[in-house]
Amino acid sequence: MKTHVTETPLAGLVRVDIDFFSDERGFFIESWHQRDFADAGLDVTSVQEGHSRSGRNVLRGLHYQDMTAPMGKLLRCTVGAIFDVAVDLRMSSATFGQWFGIELSAENKTQLYVPEGFAHGFATISDVAEVQYKQTGFYTPSSEGTISWNDPDVGVQWPIDEPILSQRDQNGISLQEYRKKPAFP
Repeated sequence: MKTHVTETPLAGLVRVDIDFFSDERGFFIESWHQRDFADAGLDVTSVQEGHSRSGRNVLRGLHYQDMTAPMGKLLRCTVGAIFDVAVDLRMSSATFGQWFGIELSAENKTQLYVPEGFAHGFATISDVAEVQYKQTGFYTPSSEGTISWNDPDVGVQWPIDEPILSQRDQNGISLQEYRKKPAFP
């Protein structure tokens, strides 16, 4: 099975598509193969894996971990569909503050690699969605931050109108506040 890595407009943020086998019985995919990923130009090491389940209109994010415990994520939706978003938080980047969104679904099997220096979030656009993500760093609550999901300076065009949010996600900071104390110079 071949791994295909496609650059997005935000440097380092890449789309990952993997050839898979499908027949009347179902399908088989090697969703992670370290050697194949490295051969395709994505040489990452995973230390932890997360798995979430969300109902329709749940919005999670935009989360990041600062440089005291940086974390990249390789995300895939294994049940349902999500609108997945990454925001460049690297102050020195030409695309600082810009976002990229993509639909990830059980059907398309597309993955997104979100490197260190980005905030990440998603909205559930099916009745239920399950998301699995390999992480390059360990989850460290003292290092986490949240950018407001609806910050007009970021301008994410979410495909849902009234998201269901956690308390944490309701209290995200603006990009303007982030600039005062950036996590990624």
